[in-house]
Amino acid sequence: MQGYINSFESFGTKDGPGIRFVVFMQGCPLRCLYCHNVDTWELKDKNYIYTPEEVLAELNKVKAFLSGGITISGGEPLLQSSFVLEVFKLCKENGIHTALDTSGYIFNEQAKKVLEYTDLVLLDIKHIDKDMYKKLTSVDLEPTLNFIKYLQEINKPTWIRYVLVPGYTDDIKDLNDWAKFVSQFDIVKRVDILPFHQMAIYKWEKTNREYKLKDTPTPNKEQIQRAEEIFRKYNLPLYKERS
Repeated sequence: MQGYINSFESFGTKDGPGIRFVVFMQGCPLRCLYCHNVDTWELKDKNYIYTPEEVLAELNKVKAFLSGGITISGGEPLLQSSFVLEVFKLCKENGIHTALDTSGYIFNEQAKKVLEYTDLVLLDIKHIDKDMYKKLTSVDLEPTLNFIKYLQEINKPTWIRYVLVPGYTDDIKDLNDWAKFVSQFDIVKRVDILPFHQMAIYKWEKTNREYKLKDTPTPNKEQIQRAEEIFRKYNLPLYKERS
């Protein structure tokens, strides 16, 4: 069993509770216009090949400094779900908290097996309008909606992330519809609003891909506050970083 891995982050603080070991898997079926890991899209692009045991060995090198556990991200980790499953099995055998950072697009029986060994899901619901979702990602929204409904069915703790992109994901009606949909799931323990930024533009240039959002601004304070107010109106557990 081997997995294609883009990179590791030894001391992640944004990808689940505590200080975590983050594994960025290679490969993703989505083509998000604002992707900040565009270098992970192709499964066998420049990357590293590891066994599950080797991933655990990398984690163990920094385990003494970790207060959280492991987060497997991407790319889309469920594109390599059999590998992720074996890593998580090893982690559970060793008492390590597991988190899965996913778009929810790949929803099949193997994904369900991975969830059996997952303590926390970090789910991106990038838009609630199916046409805008497809424009943003190039794939259909329905699998992700089915994914969160299944998470509710199995009572899996979930954090949800929403990237606020001016002109794409900041429409008032869409924000209300998104918040109303998410508010029905009591498994949602935290919601993060992530302001769009341009820090990944160099990756697009390096991979010779057309970056359609190069002229899109970062949302201003008022735009962020407006989204926060809408989410709070639906009693979502909005996370605010301490300044």
